[in-house]
Amino acid sequence: MTTNLRSRVRAGDRDAFGELFDDYADRVYQHLCRLLGNWSAAEDATSLTFLEAWRTRERLQPSDGSPLPWLLGIATNVARNSVRSRRRRAAAMSRLPEADREPDFAEDLAGRLDDAERLRAVRTALHALRRQEREVVALCVYAGLDYADAAEALGVPIGTVRSRLSRAKARLRAAVSPAPDEHRPVALAPRREP
Repeated sequence: MTTNLRSRVRAGDRDAFGELFDDYADRVYQHLCRLLGNWSAAEDATSLTFLEAWRTRERLQPSDGSPLPWLLGIATNVARNSVRSRRRRAAAMSRLPEADREPDFAEDLAGRLDDAERLRAVRTALHALRRQEREVVALCVYAGLDYADAAEALGVPIGTVRSRLSRAKARLRAAVSPAPDEHRPVALAPRREP
């Protein structure tokens, strides 16, 4: 993205903002899918991210760098607000009386597939991470940002990004690694000739 386009976006040029959307909407959507774990929620959050980007476009610095960290920083905040809203809604819904439910056979079928089980384990491990660690994983691993860009998106020092990512990777490895006896071939001792 050229400095000229960044300046046009800052000035409120709708065509320039359209170019910004065309160039980065997919990356923002993918980032939000990973943070929220729901495609539909990520679509809504992507719309909110670009609405907020338009509203706060004057904060876009007129430098030569990519605006992706700026957009992903906005997206991360939108995701935080979305999760908070979902939690509040779930708490409110839990206070309502239970309605009779029909059994959902789709979950039973999905539970039989190995891939679905592994995905569930990874998702569980990701959600077990602290929020700050999940955000760093989403930015550095999934969105492909380097430490400096992730630090800019989160508004924290680079060292903080590195330490959060290191802790997150260690926790994920421990959470999704098979148990010592699981999925490992048994080592047989060589036979000795008498």
